[in-house]
Amino acid sequence: MTDAIRGEVRGTAPVPLSVLDLVTVGSGRTATQALATSVGLSRLAERRGFHRHWVAEHHSMPGVASSSPAVILAHLAAHTRRIRLGSGGVMLPNHAPLVIAEQFGTLEALAPGRVDLGLGRAPGTDGATAAALRRTATLNEGADDFPEQLAELTRFLDDDFPDGHPYSRIHAVPGPVQGPTGRPPIWLLGSSGFSARLAGLLGLPFAFAHHFSARNTIPALDLYRESFRPSEVLDSPYALIAVSAFAADEAAEARRHTLAGALAMLQLRRGRPGLLPSPEEAEAYDYSPAEREFVESWMADVVYGTSEEVRVGLDDLRKRTGADELMINGRGHGGEAQLRSFELIADAYDFPELP
Repeated sequence: MTDAIRGEVRGTAPVPLSVLDLVTVGSGRTATQALATSVGLSRLAERRGFHRHWVAEHHSMPGVASSSPAVILAHLAAHTRRIRLGSGGVMLPNHAPLVIAEQFGTLEALAPGRVDLGLGRAPGTDGATAAALRRTATLNEGADDFPEQLAELTRFLDDDFPDGHPYSRIHAVPGPVQGPTGRPPIWLLGSSGFSARLAGLLGLPFAFAHHFSARNTIPALDLYRESFRPSEVLDSPYALIAVSAFAADEAAEARRHTLAGALAMLQLRRGRPGLLPSPEEAEAYDYSPAEREFVESWMADVVYGTSEEVRVGLDDLRKRTGADELMINGRGHGGEAQLRSFELIADAYDFPELP
């Protein structure tokens, strides 16, 4: 399974580069258009040699149309041939482990050997929405039970509950015995130390959310590496970090799109998530001093500019963190700008045009 995790380095990139997709819906646009952009992005990523394309689970956010990763991944699988596809991630506390095992067993049957199952312990939404998803009054129950839920999911995926277990006669179908590639590799996702330590103890690959928890990145990666125990999956740690990055032909244009993303984050932090503002809306917004401070602070953790400036920023981040892979979250208001950003990044690293 190690080969399914460690990717091939393309062009002059020091580590594999991948795509994190939030299926962003910009103001004046629709979810249908955002999903079409995701298909175009997946095709571009495959053609230019990005290693994987992950979709993140979010709920009750009008500007993020990725509430159903398994559905989107099935659609992307039908439009691609080589690129790895996965969840970045599925929020395990929101779902019964058997349901996830069935969904990703189905995806593995649709796209054998190129599906990743990234799992998070956060709800990916606010408390009320989490309660509606889980149908329970105890909102912290799912996160607190994450290790037990993970163990149950793994047994469903491997179809190996021991005799006498209440679930020993239950099978997640399609499952490993019905396909040549077994089950999808499991990744643990996190923005703090809990999942970092757990991933290390279990010998699993770890993906860290640097794009919204940059100050915790190095401590979490250190904890992961210190906690790591070799397993059947990995003989040494493998850490991926997700980073917000946006390239444009002109640095000023990249900054305009990054400012729009910062305004969207400001609205989210205030409990008023909406569609991604256009660059024009972001520039026209009347920021208070505190709001201006917030957006500038958020933008400081984004790598943006011309293709060469983005390359320098990504290379510096990799050196500082020692990450084994960089996964780029490049939110743009329109599909054209978003696709252009990834094309420019591929050009900056001399990625080849693959057939």
